[in-house]
Amino acid sequence: MVRVPIQELREGCILSEDVFSLTNRPIISQKTVLTKGLLDIMKIFLIDEAEVETTMVNGRPFASAGSMEESEEAIESNESNESSFFNTFLTGVQNFKREFMSWQSGLLVDIAKIRNIMIPLIEKMEKNPSGIFSLHHFSANEDYLYQHSIAVGMISAFIGKKLNLNKGEIMQLALGGCLADAGMAKINPSILHKSTSLNSEEFEEIEKHSTLSFKMVQNISLLRESTKIGIIQHHERLDGSGYPFGEQGSKINQAGRIIAVADAFHAMTSQRLYRRKQSPFKVLEMLLQDSFGKYDIPSIQALGSGIMTFSIGSMVKLSDGQTAEILFIEDKSPTRPLVKLEETGDIIHLEKNRQLFIDEVLK
Repeated sequence: MVRVPIQELREGCILSEDVFSLTNRPIISQKTVLTKGLLDIMKIFLIDEAEVETTMVNGRPFASAGSMEESEEAIESNESNESSFFNTFLTGVQNFKREFMSWQSGLLVDIAKIRNIMIPLIEKMEKNPSGIFSLHHFSANEDYLYQHSIAVGMISAFIGKKLNLNKGEIMQLALGGCLADAGMAKINPSILHKSTSLNSEEFEEIEKHSTLSFKMVQNISLLRESTKIGIIQHHERLDGSGYPFGEQGSKINQAGRIIAVADAFHAMTSQRLYRRKQSPFKVLEMLLQDSFGKYDIPSIQALGSGIMTFSIGSMVKLSDGQTAEILFIEDKSPTRPLVKLEETGDIIHLEKNRQLFIDEVLK
């Protein structure tokens, strides 16, 4: 993390601290990727400087004229777990992007390279498990596809770990989640990068990607058969409403169920052209309630249990902008704990205040 004068900030920088003006509440939250519009807002509010990560959203290092020294000091002092986690994620995304572009040009999947991208990410995730609930902050539209693939691999591995699967199974889930959308490389780029909504023909084309992904990995001996089946099944739904085959219930294997939850969770929390990003806590509720019967409940609960392991005592931001401390979490509703408001000291039970929800964990 480095403190940088406003005139040296660039689009793609990632805020590592909230930006305040004369208000108690931040005008821009930490982990926000700066755009031209946000930089203009900071100038309007006469913000002099801001704290940003040393890696930009495109995976490249950021260094301003005045921050070179600070940046070197941050590296020497062994940057914080969180910064290190996100830097590894952003670098992994760029490495995956290169692989994806090679598939577009007709090259085969090099599983060793994918494994080398995922191993350090899984190691970082084990040291900083709460990081997976913040990956959606970096969903820059132009790199979303690559960010999504890496995130789905990591979240699938996280669920596998919470379900007490062994190391080999967890690695297979990481590879399967990462390669589930590999078939997108065979879809017409004009459809892939379309900025308006897809018509029915284009949507049908996109739906072919899970079958194409399977074809791309079917001869890779380092991937288990169950992982390959999980890849082709990751858009199947337990009630039979998914694709490509409309499989249901027990016909969908464990890898397919886990990757489906990871895929939906990251997609629903990410900023998209047609939708603002949503809180991971709200999305977990939606997966449990609104999509009941479509997704694997143990996988969703495994993801939810991850919130519980790091949340007691954590500071969170609520949907109305207030900051609060988590006091107590009930097993039956991990996304709706007892919280204490920082400003007033009032204690609120979110289970009884359904209009409020946790927007994000601050620290």
